Amino acid sequence: MTEKKTILTEVVDGMGIITINRPEVRNALNSQVIREIREVLQGWRDNEQVQLVVFTGAGERSFAAGADIAQLNQRTFRDGLAGVLQGLFDEIEQYEKPTIAAVNGYALGGGCELAMACDLRIAQENAKFGLPELNLSIIPGAGGTQRLARLVGKGRAMDMILTGTVIDAREAERIGLVSRVVSQGHLMEEVRKVAEAILSKGPLAVRLAKMVVHTGFETDQRTGLILEKLAQSLLYTTEDMREGTAAFLEKRKPRFKGC
Repeated sequence: MTEKKTILTEVVDGMGIITINRPEVRNALNSQVIREIREVLQGWRDNEQVQLVVFTGAGERSFAAGADIAQLNQRTFRDGLAGVLQGLFDEIEQYEKPTIAAVNGYALGGGCELAMACDLRIAQENAKFGLPELNLSIIPGAGGTQRLARLVGKGRAMDMILTGTVIDAREAERIGLVSRVVSQGHLMEEVRKVAEAILSKGPLAVRLAKMVVHTGFETDQRTGLILEKLAQSLLYTTEDMREGTAAFLEKRKPRFKGC
């Protein structure tokens, strides 16, 4: 495990784990956290030992309880236009490798937006989700107004944003904000199980599936189907496709090489 000023990083069994390590302020996201996460993600892009990235928070109370209010109080018009946190979450959503948010407590404001930027969200039963920014006379400005509506529908997103309602993990699962809820103490066990399932698949197929789903969701169905067709055509030319089909026919585990 490697320790930076505000995050911990670890690489194990193909997973790169980023733990926001500010439990004394409920793992609030300040500029240092943003810089350090960005640096780690950049370093892991070409690291073959990291095939999937997991985000979580230190301690038992919070995944990330939003932006650091002390820094937020100093924000200016120019800071809003720069959209640094929004930019980081865009990078995470578009990251070449699959991402999982392991939500172990409060995921509020920027913490909820971080989770929504990940491909999958797995929550411990004590997790809480919400976008309470309007209480500070600002809006969810790191993707929250857009990603929440796409995940749970416009009506429910409008309700959560305008009222600042905080929901529990079971409700988040019911409305589609998270894909799985696990009991206390079993979060990382479930994350590893999901990661193993993903990492057992052809890595090129995983990467292209992620790209086609994300890109196709932002356009009309016909364009999305064209993207799907092109991605499939490319995969038909790969050694991994030959290996995957051969392994199935021979009733053995495939040995994918990412080519």
